[in-house]
Amino acid sequence: MAEAPSTTAIPVKPTAFQHRLLTASERLAGIRAIKIVSIGSSATAGEGDIVPYPQRLESALRQRYQGYVFDVLNRGVGGEEAPDEGKRLQREVIGERPSVVIWQVGTNAAWKGYDLGVVAEAISDGLAMLSQLGADVILMDPQYVPALLTPADTKEAGERMVDLIKSAAEAAGYPVNVFQRYDMMRRWHLVEHVDRIVDPRDGARLHHSDWSACRMAEALADTIVNAAARPA
Repeated sequence: MAEAPSTTAIPVKPTAFQHRLLTASERLAGIRAIKIVSIGSSATAGEGDIVPYPQRLESALRQRYQGYVFDVLNRGVGGEEAPDEGKRLQREVIGERPSVVIWQVGTNAAWKGYDLGVVAEAISDGLAMLSQLGADVILMDPQYVPALLTPADTKEAGERMVDLIKSAAEAAGYPVNVFQRYDMMRRWHLVEHVDRIVDPRDGARLHHSDWSACRMAEALADTIVNAAARPA
């Protein structure tokens, strides 16, 4: 279970990556160009009229690195989960030869009541496939939204999914970072008392609002920049 959020940092900052982004760092120091592939479900693909985070991330990174080339490819498909996404990894991710892979995963598993053990195994299998790339790999855990907080068994599944993603990253056999979206969004709500995290038009109370998609992309950009700039 995730620890209680700290009240010492307002505005809330994302948790730093555990590992340096070695490939990104080398590309920035060399050809000054990075290709990133983002794979996931609706938070990646975009829902409704919300601008999806991959597009925002590309803009945010270009702003932070003037004169560098960042291409963020969106490989999101709404409603999918790790077993489906794993089938697309070779063609839509590995085949692109990116320097960085961001895999947003776990929300649908908790929300739809999947067998979390099967999902965790699919994540581990996918990480094994991605290891052949030599790319920096980032897992993005679920969003903290009302749809994952009620009923109680859904909340329990969401928190377990967070733990399973962390465990999969730790057991991958190579450096895999986790962008701790669930914890960050939880602190937006509990520490900053933000009430615009979810798209107000979303009856399921599941999807990012335009505000939270933008802020998440900015936070992810900052986390990537800091990990790429970290000394060897």
